[in-house]
Parts: sequence; C-alpha cells; structure tokens
Amino acid sequence: MEDPKRKSTFVFQAGILAAAGMLVKVIGLIYRSPILSIIGIEGNGYYNAAINIYTIILLISSYSIPSAISKVIAQRLAFKEYRNAQRVFVCALLYVLVVGGVASILTFVGAPFLVWENPNAVVALRVLSPTIFFSGFLGVLRGFFQAHGSMVHTSISQVLEQILNAAVSILAAKLLIGFVADGDATTRAIYGSAGSALGTGAGVLAGLLFMFGMYRLNSGVIKRRVERDKTWHEESYGEIFKVIFTIVTPFILSTFIYNCTTVVNMTIYSHVMVDYKNVDAILTSNHYGIFSGLAVSVVNIPIAIASAMSSAIIPGVAASYVKGTVAQTRKQVTRALQMTMLIAIPAAVGIAVLPKPIMHFIFPQRESLDIASGLLAALAVTVVLYSLSTLTNAILQGIGKVNTPVIHASVALVVQVAGLVALLLYTDLELYALAAANAIYSFVMCVLNHLSVRKHLEYRMDVVKLFLKPLFSAAIMGAVVFGIYHGLILLIPVSRVVLLIAIGIGVCVYGAVLLLVGGVSREELLAFPKGHTLVHIAEKLHLLSDEPERKKRKKRRKKKKKRKKERMPG
Repeated sequence: MEDPKRKSTFVFQAGILAAAGMLVKVIGLIYRSPILSIIGIEGNGYYNAAINIYTIILLISSYSIPSAISKVIAQRLAFKEYRNAQRVFVCALLYVLVVGGVASILTFVGAPFLVWENPNAVVALRVLSPTIFFSGFLGVLRGFFQAHGSMVHTSISQVLEQILNAAVSILAAKLLIGFVADGDATTRAIYGSAGSALGTGAGVLAGLLFMFGMYRLNSGVIKRRVERDKTWHEESYGEIFKVIFTIVTPFILSTFIYNCTTVVNMTIYSHVMVDYKNVDAILTSNHYGIFSGLAVSVVNIPIAIASAMSSAIIPGVAASYVKGTVAQTRKQVTRALQMTMLIAIPAAVGIAVLPKPIMHFIFPQRESLDIASGLLAALAVTVVLYSLSTLTNAILQGIGKVNTPVIHASVALVVQVAGLVALLLYTDLELYALAAANAIYSFVMCVLNHLSVRKHLEYRMDVVKLFLKPLFSAAIMGAVVFGIYHGLILLIPVSRVVLLIAIGIGVCVYGAVLLLVGGVSREELLAFPKGHTLVHIAEKLHLLSDEPERKKRKKRRKKKKKRKKERMPG
C-alpha cells in the first residue's frame, strides 16, 4: 500500500498514469484496424451502435466512481481516519453493487428498446451488459488506490484491460464469425460485433481481477491501520452513503454533460446537413465518421495526459484543502497546470504543423487522408483547451465545488449548440463547424472554470511561465520539425521514418529552448518522472544553471558560521 506522504510527488504519479493513458489510446487505435477488417463496416456499425448506448449507461452508473471515491477517501486519510476511509470503501462497493447491478439487468432486458433504430445491435449490447456491473467494482478499487496516492495499480490495470480487450476482440470476432460462416453477411456482421463486444468485457474483467489481487496483497496493511485507528468520530454507514450520493451525483452529471456533447454535435450536424442542405445521408454519416473516428481519436491521445493529471490531483487537492492548507493546494494546482501545459502546448503545435504525416502514420487509408488531416489541424487548439478545462474541472471537484463544473458544462453546451447551428446554417464550413464547436465549448469551460478557481483559491496563474514560455519554445520546435520533415522526405521517401526522426529532434529542441528561457526550474524538473536524470543531462549540456544550488550552499555556510559565532563565549 502506497503512503500518501511518500517521497514521490503527485506529478510523478500523474506521469505514470499519463503514460499508461497514452499507451491505452495507442493500443485502441492500433487494434481497431484489424477488427474492422474482420467484422467489416456493417459489423462495426452494429458495434458502434451498441457501444454508444453502453457508454451512456456507464457514464450514468459508474464512470465517475474512481474520481469521486478517491476524493472522499482522501479526505478521511488526510486526518488518518483509516476506519472511516475503510467504511467509505465498503459503502462504495455496496453502491456499485446496487446501481451497477440494476443498470446491467436493465441494459440486458431493455436492449431491443435501447437500440430500436438498429435492432441488429441488440446482441452486442447484451454481451456488453455484464461489463457495466464489473466496471463499477473496478472503478471503486481504482479510486481506493488513487486516494492512497498510488497511480501505478490503476495504470497497470488500464494497460492490461486494453491489451485483453484487443486480443479477445480479434479472437472472439474471428471465432464467432467462423461459427456462422454459412450465414448471410448480416448474420456474420452481428456475430462479429458481438465478438468485439466480448473483448470489452474481457478487458474490464482482467483489470478487475488484477486490482482485486492488489487489494488482497495489501489487506494486511489496511487491517492494521484500521485496528490502530483512534479516531474519536466513527461515521455511520448512513452518513457515508449520504456523502457518496452528494459527491458522486455531481461528478456523474458533469462527466455526462462533458461527454454528451459528442452525441449533440452528431445529431445537429446530421439534421442540418440532411434536412436543410440536402446532403446525402450516407455521405453525411461517412464524413462525420472521419471527424469523430479519425481526427478526434488522434487529438484525444495528448488530452489523455490531462485526464491522468486530473485523476492524480483530486486526492491531493481534496486532502490539502480539507486540512486548510490552501497554500499547499495552490502549489499542487500550479504543478499540475505546468506539467499539463508543458505537454499539451507542444502537442498542439506538432499536430498543427504536421497534420498529414501524423494522420497517415496512424490511419493510412488514403481516401480519407486529406479531409482527416485538415480537421486534425483545425482541432489542434482544442488539445490545449480541453486539457485545461479537464484539469480545472478536477481542481474544482477536489476543493468541494462539485456542482460548479456541472453548471459550467451546461452553459458551455448551450453556447456551443448556438455556435454550431449558426455556423452550419450560415457558412459552408460543414465539418470544420464541428471543430469550431469543440473549440467554443472547451474555451467557455476554460474561462468559467478559471474564474471559479481564482475566486475560491485566490489563485493567480503565472501566464508567462505556464503558457507563453512553453508556447515560444513550441513555436521554435514547430518550425524546426516542419523544416526537418519536409527536407528529409526528399532524401528518405518513407513518411513514417521521417516523421519519427522529426518528432525526436523536435522533443530535444523543445526541451532545450524551454530550459534556456527558464520555463522549468531545477526544483520543478526534479519533480518530473526521472527528474534527477533529466537535471543531470541538462547540466551536462549547460542548459540548466547550477547557480540556484550554489546560492543554497552559500546560504547554508553562512548560517553555519553564524551558529558557531553564537556559541562562542564572550
């Protein structure tokens, strides 16, 4: 069991979770190509119809459980209330047992009504229904370990879940299609989609078994802490359930609104293009698939870092804030914002300057490459905006303002809808109107969240250090990467190899310029994963001055001399 006071900072933990999140996204993108070739476009359509309903039900039932539970438990751990923390854990398990169980049963029984527009997706949705039940327990276990300051268990379980998902999806789809090889194309597509859905469930079950195993390994430490707990106030289960409901419900609403923008955008886009602009329905659907399935999928990879940082920051912020150490809370907020922007800003610049090579690297289908690349470049700014809004959401939730993100998300959704309708009706932007709507939504969220964080924490962002210095460094990086890629492609006509070389050089250039302009201090660099190694390399390259360390040593020597003089007689 990790101790919340252990030497590693939450930045280190967030780095682990971010790396796992990005790896999960990459595995997800990689395995979708072979699964698509197995189940076909028709089978993929049935699977997507089922997964969309599954995702909505999961959002309502258990998606926000890890963040909410980690916040509630972390607040108890801050005061060493181990018995109350364990009671919260037990109540959370009972909560997901009931909520997840009911949601799972209703999904299985009501599948024909939930996908009434696409009855061939019923089988896939029913295969997915038990996964809703297991996901709740997995979420509670992840939240428990996150509250104790450990993101390693969650990270491993996420990667394990996605690997099993990919492997079982491909294998099950092949086997089930083989069972109905003599059937018509639609029957094969139905069974193929069911196989793909089976992979999702297998992944969640694998993650759950791993997390349960980790809990059992740490059960002795947990039991001893509870037995030694001398807390004067033992919370009743009724009190804890009340807390869970009041915390989980706003988390769910905020997450639901945050994610339902995709469904709203798709509905508005399809309705306007087909009914008002008389565009063919199939063409409209295909174009939207390029936007959401290709461009948005790539953009979501760097945004996964902000999601990881959000999961990592909630327990720490909740614990420090409830103890009244607001200065420590502000320090954590600054660190989280800094690390997120240090990665989100160069990622956005890289996507903006090399959209076509990046898109071709991941999705080599040439028929959709030009459209997808243009949309990817248009969405580049949303990497920064969504990263910032996701993180500030978590900060507000961590300090107990759980209803504030719900209000902000609702306002942003209304503004976005108005903007999208206007752009679709009165301009010819079409798919680019969707990109603009995403930017509008995330920008409104950023502004509203920032105002609330500033108000409740009396927090002032260091705009120069958090945004301008990384942007300046990323701009130079972007120019270098653009020149190197387009220069090398003339000598080495292999786009993927050249892109990797350009990205590698770009990372080095960005890091060097950032250190030279003072975008990261020695202390901040030490807080990063492998911080000591990074500092050592930076010093060897003369990118990081050792002046601060010399000043500290000089100050210590002066203090030592002063103490000696004070001890001298007469």
